[in-house]
Amino acid sequence: MKRDKSGAPNDRRKTEAQTVMRKTSWKPGNMLSPVPVVLVSCGGARGWKPNLITIAWIGSVCSDPPMLSIAVRPERYSHAIIKGTGEFVVNLPSADQAKAVDWCGVVSGRDVDKFAGTGLTPAPGRKVACPLVMECPLNIECRIRKRLELGSHTLLLAEVVAVHVSSQLLDSRGRLNLQKAGLMAFAHGHYYALGRHLGHFGFSVRKPKKRARA
Repeated sequence: MKRDKSGAPNDRRKTEAQTVMRKTSWKPGNMLSPVPVVLVSCGGARGWKPNLITIAWIGSVCSDPPMLSIAVRPERYSHAIIKGTGEFVVNLPSADQAKAVDWCGVVSGRDVDKFAGTGLTPAPGRKVACPLVMECPLNIECRIRKRLELGSHTLLLAEVVAVHVSSQLLDSRGRLNLQKAGLMAFAHGHYYALGRHLGHFGFSVRKPKKRARA
């Protein structure tokens, strides 16, 4: 019987691999996980009061110009606000703001003032009229470039027009250390704090540094 380099029979190793790779087919659904979870602030202009909405359907879509996307259900209160003003702010919350993030996702701005209810502080943006959330370590001001009606959600493609970074995330050289922010992720109805650092982009092909001779 042929054996592999470990000394185990090849047929046994193949059986073990097949067991590990066994899958169950499910119907199509939103299985991409984890995803960021953010607080999107809107309103504060054109007669709309400031509001917050929790969004997990969000992503980067372009580098030049810098653009991102969010998807919002038409029945959400914030959908009409964002459609009417054409702008919003993506606020990246830290894990210690999980309760506020969840609360903003289950109550409606039609009924409550979410800034007052969470104790979060609205602060003026630099390029847009809607407020940013002062307590969030990163704030991204956006203006809508295109809207796509997809079905259950409207996809909003927006250009990033300003970014705000908490000074606590900058080192002595002014470089961003985002790992200090303690950001959150969302997966299948649950919130998670981001875990340990695994490596930087390109670490798999980076050549090890040579040790200096004594």
